[in-house]
Amino acid sequence: MLAPQTDTLAASRQMRGLDDEFGRTMKKLRVSLTDRCNFRCVYCMPECPVWGAKEKILSLEELRQLVEIFVTRLGIQQLRLTGGEPLLRSGAARFVAMMSELRGAGLRRVSLSTNGVLLTRYARDLANAGLDDVNVSLDSLSPTRFQQITSGGRLRDVLRGIDRAREVGLPVKINAVVMRGTNDADVLPLAVWAYHEKLPLRFIEFMPLDSRGLWSPEKVFTERELIALLSREFEIAPLPRTSEPASYYLLNGCFRLGIISTVSNPFCARCDRIRLTSDGRLFSCLFSAAGVDLKDALRAGVEHHLLESRIRRAISIKPAGFAGKSRHAGMHVLGG
Repeated sequence: MLAPQTDTLAASRQMRGLDDEFGRTMKKLRVSLTDRCNFRCVYCMPECPVWGAKEKILSLEELRQLVEIFVTRLGIQQLRLTGGEPLLRSGAARFVAMMSELRGAGLRRVSLSTNGVLLTRYARDLANAGLDDVNVSLDSLSPTRFQQITSGGRLRDVLRGIDRAREVGLPVKINAVVMRGTNDADVLPLAVWAYHEKLPLRFIEFMPLDSRGLWSPEKVFTERELIALLSREFEIAPLPRTSEPASYYLLNGCFRLGIISTVSNPFCARCDRIRLTSDGRLFSCLFSAAGVDLKDALRAGVEHHLLESRIRRAISIKPAGFAGKSRHAGMHVLGG
């Protein structure tokens, strides 16, 4: 276990940033706890998914070893736990507690992305373990449309999960993927609901990361179109652009809404995030077709400085960014 006042911590303060060849410094790591999910969202999961073999999945202790390297040696400051559905992983709350132990070494934030269903069961444990906030995917407030998008999910289960998280004091943010002809009619209802509930909301353009081959440029409901639609109901003012992937707007002078426009207005020039899969592959970009294996080296007992070198090499050649429809590992594997 990492002690806050150790030589490792002292060295971390002198660490060299995790940079790529375009001058971007990686500060955020997304860790997928599992590729499994209890939903089959059309923009994410294949209709008949094939899960990774159990023996290839890193234990929570192995994941912790890797995350510790990223934090203490490579300057990662923010961690987001993803999936699949991360709360399907046994011990997810325990892993949050394990990550909280790294705060003294430079980790500033531990977040989680979920479909929300299991928050009714685990929200209290997550809060007690030190989780800072939770993002919930919610693409429609129509029970019928929600069921169609998720291939059988029940809207009321997600809404109950959101309520439970708020009850225990976990800050909640809502993410909604917008697909033309599927749920673009839900944009205004979601915005009005989030506005009145005082729940931060981000709309996300449909990206070519679906495993069913449904994506096409025509199905992208763009940032410009979203703003035009929202202006029917709200007064909208753009906010200064930050390093975050979303562009932010102020609705009626009081509500901050984000739009992630990866297709129509990519944020790649400011990207500071990388991804680690549950089977130990490091992906420098969401659109990468393949990752760099860290699992075998970790299990072989390779010294941490050699793992660090492997990670630095992988990130040094991080691509410039989104380049249209391309091969990719799959959203449910990378965790979005």
